[in-house]
Amino acid sequence: MLSVPAIVTACREANESRVAEAAFVNLNADEAAEYSAIAARIIPSDETPGATEAGVIYFIDNVLGDPNRESALEALRDGLRELQYQVATEHGLSFFAELDEAQQDALLRQNETTAFFNTMRYLTIAGTFSLPEYGGNRENIGYNIIGYENHPSWSPPFGYYDADYMERGE
Repeated sequence: MLSVPAIVTACREANESRVAEAAFVNLNADEAAEYSAIAARIIPSDETPGATEAGVIYFIDNVLGDPNRESALEALRDGLRELQYQVATEHGLSFFAELDEAQQDALLRQNETTAFFNTMRYLTIAGTFSLPEYGGNRENIGYNIIGYENHPSWSPPFGYYDADYMERGE
C-alpha cells in the first residue's frame, strides 16, 4: 500500500507540485486544511519550523494520488470524517483546524492508537524528513530539525586519515 518506492515516487511528484505552487490534485481544500492541521500537531512549529513549513501537505496529496493507493485515500477520508464527528460532538465545531492547539492535541491523543492517526504520523514524518527534491523537507527543514548536514558528496581531504596508515606500511 504505502511502500518505500511509492513514497519516493510521490516525493518527487510532490516537489514538482510544491515548486509550481500547483493546486492540490487529490485533496479538496477542506481535506488539505484538516490534514495540514493534523500534521502541524504531529511535528509542530515552535522554536523550529515544523510539518507546515516543510510542505508535508503536498507530499500527502501526491502519495494519495496513485490509483494503487485509493484504499489509503479512502481510509484517510474515513478517519478524517470520524475525527470531525468527534470535533462536532465534543466541541460543537465542524473542523479540526478550528480547535485551539490544546484541544487538537487532546483529540489526537484520544486517537493515537487508530490506523488513521498512525497513517497520518507516518506520512507526516516521511514528508518532513524525505529528500527535499521529493517534495517534503522544503529548504532542508527536516534535516535542520535533527541537525543533519546534507552533503551530497563529501569534499576533500579524502584519505588524510590514511596517510599515517600508508606510512606505516600496513
